[in-house]
Amino acid sequence: MAEVHVVGGGLAGSEAAFQLAERGHRVVLHEMRGVKGTAAHKTDRLAELVCSNTFKSTDETNAHGLLKAEMRLLGSVVLESADAARIPGGTALTVDRDIFSAGVHDRVTAHPNVRVVREEATDLPSPGIVATGPLTSDALAERIRTRLGLESLAFYDAIAPIVSAESIDRSIVFSASRYGKETLAGEGLHAAGGEGGYLNCPMEREQYEAFVAALAAADQFTAHEFDQAPYFEGCMPIEEMARRGPDTLRFGPMKPVGLRDPRTGRRPYAVVQLRAEDRAGRMRNLVGFQTRLRIPGQQRVFRTIPGLENAEFLRYGSIHRNSYVNSPAALTPHLSVRDDPLLLFAGQVTGVEGYTESTATGLIGAINLDRLLRGEGPVLPPPTTMIGALYRYLREADPAHFQPMNANLGLLEELPEAPRDKVQRKRRYAERALRDLRAWAGANGVSLASTAPGHSSV
Repeated sequence: MAEVHVVGGGLAGSEAAFQLAERGHRVVLHEMRGVKGTAAHKTDRLAELVCSNTFKSTDETNAHGLLKAEMRLLGSVVLESADAARIPGGTALTVDRDIFSAGVHDRVTAHPNVRVVREEATDLPSPGIVATGPLTSDALAERIRTRLGLESLAFYDAIAPIVSAESIDRSIVFSASRYGKETLAGEGLHAAGGEGGYLNCPMEREQYEAFVAALAAADQFTAHEFDQAPYFEGCMPIEEMARRGPDTLRFGPMKPVGLRDPRTGRRPYAVVQLRAEDRAGRMRNLVGFQTRLRIPGQQRVFRTIPGLENAEFLRYGSIHRNSYVNSPAALTPHLSVRDDPLLLFAGQVTGVEGYTESTATGLIGAINLDRLLRGEGPVLPPPTTMIGALYRYLREADPAHFQPMNANLGLLEELPEAPRDKVQRKRRYAERALRDLRAWAGANGVSLASTAPGHSSV
């Protein structure tokens, strides 16, 4: 077989290289660390962890735990190494950074079908997988922009929180678009059942003033030097806007014009709008609420918004440096460029957030590149699985509002008959996901690993 190239030796690239090698391909893994460093990494080892040493929950009824359970079934080398490097951390998969990266590094570099080349890649390989992550070098980023189009690559995230629609108090929050207009194309997804494009959280003057005061006083996350992001007017943190003056937000993202609260018949003093993030309207984005507040601050302050007192956060807001492709606009469903199915992307550069999410795309990318090189078509897990649901988000998200996404249960296909009890509902999601992943793998000739010791299957 011809050589296959993988660009980037992080989690996704290491996973992709190992999976392709295991399937009999000769893999060249390009990693620039060793000849050119980054502002974040300290070593030249493959799969070095930068921002955290936890892979989050191992509970299979949690979105992150379910994702890991699916990846273990598919034989992820990254999760095998994480399990071997685990240290006490409650239900979280917390690891010793050095033992973990050494484990992945040794497994990948010792494979007879893998050759690691230390160089800064400046071209896009075919057949190959680009998995360069959020710190893609300037030269390669420019190559990606040239290939995909100038607007296809972003260099920083300005992310607003997302909450679960079922946790919103609908006795307070009302559905309406400004001046009664329907949502225009490109302004967001309509929710199922004919509901308008936006839900609205109305505020009286006293509520607004208390919210602004709490927002301005909340503790902000201080970014790493490599993670600094420029503040443009279009991505100004909500707390920075609050500090500009008491009415800044009322004339910005919280403007109430064109809206009437059906409870009072009057225009609210201020409004927080929630845009549908998925076709079913199960996930709601707080429009204009990109933030650097720490997670406890986001929970405390944003739950003072009327109707969000019991909000369940599916994604927290952030602003940080991150090179990522506008996947729904520029890539195919299996994350290849549109004019070459053998040139795939994987990892955070595709618009997923998190260690396991990034690794999962490297794993699926390797499965599909192997299939394509054998003359078969690409396959994706169904959206009833967490991996399949992430891929569905990357292909169906609104390109005009595309932002990176982490695993959460709101991405999954709805249950046809969902139990009212939340614990039972989450268990049903997990049972269905693992059952459907096994069926998908069997139908497509994808080999499965046995369940990892110490990790029961639902």
